[in-house]
Amino acid sequence: MDNLIFGRNAVTELLKSGHSVNRLFIAEGSRDGSIQKIFALAKEAGVVVEFLQRDKLDKLCGGRHQGVAASAAAVDYATVEEILALAEDKREPPFLILLDELEDPQNFGAILRTAEAVGVHGVIIPKRRSVQLNATVFKTSAGAAQYVKVAQITNVAQTLKNLRGVGLKVVGSDAGAEVSFRQADLTGGIVLIIGGEGKGMRRLTRENCNVLVKIPMFGKINSLNASVAGALLLYEIQRQRETNDG
Repeated sequence: MDNLIFGRNAVTELLKSGHSVNRLFIAEGSRDGSIQKIFALAKEAGVVVEFLQRDKLDKLCGGRHQGVAASAAAVDYATVEEILALAEDKREPPFLILLDELEDPQNFGAILRTAEAVGVHGVIIPKRRSVQLNATVFKTSAGAAQYVKVAQITNVAQTLKNLRGVGLKVVGSDAGAEVSFRQADLTGGIVLIIGGEGKGMRRLTRENCNVLVKIPMFGKINSLNASVAGALLLYEIQRQRETNDG
């Protein structure tokens, strides 16, 4: 089954990534520069281009398509082993994210965008009770979903035990933690846990963490959006990795 990817940035990155694209849809009358660039990329890749009336494209995508959409081959999920192999090929300590029952596709997309920016080797998601890769994730990620490996797993606790067994440090964010994320040692091979919206990490996930850190809060609201919290933690990990390499 094909995935429908829409939005100019998402479609551009899809075509540039080399992922298999079956058909490109462009709204009739769209002729500006970014559409022309997308059209040229499609032609270069040998992708069939179909011009649709805007109302038909609206119906196909549910609106908000920015005049372009693409029918792409279904996503091939990676394995955890492939993610670790990528880190080894790059001669870098593994840098992974595990999403613990995250449900909002926009949060997932935003996390993938930050993950790509800081050099994360891959993201792990549960097969059940979790957001999956879909058109909203691709659009929100601004194309990052094409470049960051995503693995599906059936058992979060067992996966974390396995990763700890090969030397990775499992780090979770918890408001009740004693150590601020800026004070913790976040160097070396690492798995960052990003919990679900509202609920945070589950008990079994928390029990499999080596380190719990908190993000200090100084206002009246005591929590951050999952993708915002994830971005703060990811950039601190990246900063420490860079400093440690130097």
